[in-house]
Amino acid sequence: MENSDGFGSTTAPLTWHDFLERMRNPMATDFVKAIKGFIVRFLNEAPDAEADSKAVQEFLANMEAAFRAHSLWAGSSEEELESAGEGLEKYVMTKLFGRVFASTPEDVECDKELSHKISLLQQFVRPEHLDIKPIYQNEGSWLLAQKELQKINMYKAPRDKLVCILSCCKVINNLLLNASIASNEEYPGADEFLPVLIYVTIKANPSQLHSNLAYIQRFRRETRLVSEAAYFFTNMLSTESFLTNINAKALSMDEEEFQRNMDSSQSLLSGLLDTAENYSNQTDQDLLNVSNSEPLEPKKHQPETTQPKSYIESEDSRSLKEYGKDHASVSDLEEKGAAELLREEDISPTLNDFPYFFARTGDLTISDVEDLLNSYKQLVVKYVCLARGSPSLPSNPQQRISEVPETTALKVAVDSDTGKGLPSSAEDS
Repeated sequence: MENSDGFGSTTAPLTWHDFLERMRNPMATDFVKAIKGFIVRFLNEAPDAEADSKAVQEFLANMEAAFRAHSLWAGSSEEELESAGEGLEKYVMTKLFGRVFASTPEDVECDKELSHKISLLQQFVRPEHLDIKPIYQNEGSWLLAQKELQKINMYKAPRDKLVCILSCCKVINNLLLNASIASNEEYPGADEFLPVLIYVTIKANPSQLHSNLAYIQRFRRETRLVSEAAYFFTNMLSTESFLTNINAKALSMDEEEFQRNMDSSQSLLSGLLDTAENYSNQTDQDLLNVSNSEPLEPKKHQPETTQPKSYIESEDSRSLKEYGKDHASVSDLEEKGAAELLREEDISPTLNDFPYFFARTGDLTISDVEDLLNSYKQLVVKYVCLARGSPSLPSNPQQRISEVPETTALKVAVDSDTGKGLPSSAEDS
């Protein structure tokens, strides 16, 4: 991306820190008061998407004009002035995020409907349904693009969210270009790019996709949503529109086949909820059976052994007993997690992190594939229930607890309100 668009890797890390440093200068007192005053007034207003967008855009424009005329930026280059504008946008929108993101019932409902529809499409849509040529089909490499798109909810600033979309699109673009060169095909255009982006989005199914795109549209500085950024973002909007209005014709299917696939997908997702509920009920029944079972006959009195007490009941065994008195059992944790999972209207985002959970039997090549796939899905449901019941377990078993130190988690929680501590990928992109 060109530096003039504010995404240059050499300028992005300086943007945020340079802005904060200048705001600490005594000469910036009036700017600080103006920014804080705007934030306070804004937070006291009732949500109105159109009015909110207009107010933020006007404030950012006025403040950037004031920066240019102020002695703090006297002799500054255009790049430095752009950097100041980026820092201002990030600071303001980080403070306003909770108030403006998914702030209307319409946005919330669109998110739910779109996420549910994508979770159904995940079960049966293949690259060929989107007319993606075989030479461009590379699902293994597309995983990287999916991961970039799924990062979008890690950030609050519009620019950082947009970077996630651009990174996803650039991965796809590079893969298509390499494939065309290897196959001596013409340079791939929008007709090749958009179907792949649609497929990657289906597989990624990032939560609150609609709200993320609306947030960028409303609050990304209009003068910076241009050039390559505008092109890729427009393709993302087209992807959302395609998925929202998808039908049999869009997937080159007849209506009966499309509806049959959608119904089958709905049955599968509903079956997952039933599995979790049945598992919870079975756990209750097992506990009841244990409590109602006949007590064992007491053992006859045995003469005292000459063995020391530490041998009969070691310190470890006593500690284990004490632990059991104050901590929930695995069954209790699974039951608690299952109950929380069942309360969710759409559990597919939770399960998206598990590889192959939504795979079809044709995606695997080993024997007894159906039994293996069913067993794996039951294991995933069991783990999710257990993770919900125990905060100490990561929601994704691929993430090792030891890789996320407590101090790191605390730092992210503390810095999230100010925008500090964001992963370097968004700053360096």
